[in-house]
Amino acid sequence: MVNQTSQRSFSQRQLRVGELVKQNLGQLFLRNEAKIPLINTKLITVTEVRMTPDLKTARVYVIPLGGIDTKEIVKILTEYSHLVRKALSKRLDIKFLPKLTFVEDNSFEYAEKIERIIKENKYNDKEKKRYN
Repeated sequence: MVNQTSQRSFSQRQLRVGELVKQNLGQLFLRNEAKIPLINTKLITVTEVRMTPDLKTARVYVIPLGGIDTKEIVKILTEYSHLVRKALSKRLDIKFLPKLTFVEDNSFEYAEKIERIIKENKYNDKEKKRYN
């Protein structure tokens, strides 16, 4: 699922490394290997990872289960990103371990909004046809 529309396309290498980081972060959170205080990482979903062209920075889109306290979770993950990075370094064997930037994923809210608008339009069309 794409979060925002982008004018530039990503290289195969960026996509491949991003997917590798995403899978490993997901497993890392699921097994609570990062040992982040204050949150249960088992409840965090990594929806997408976008790599910069030099592969040194990764933008990690996350959403907690139920979408509750997303901003707080992102703040905590950002604060303890060094622990996540350290745990990730044990799983990945790549030349440069990317710096992790955590971002809240709003794509599900956006999709719900679009779906609601479509349903409203369908309902309004039915109502118009009924009275015509």
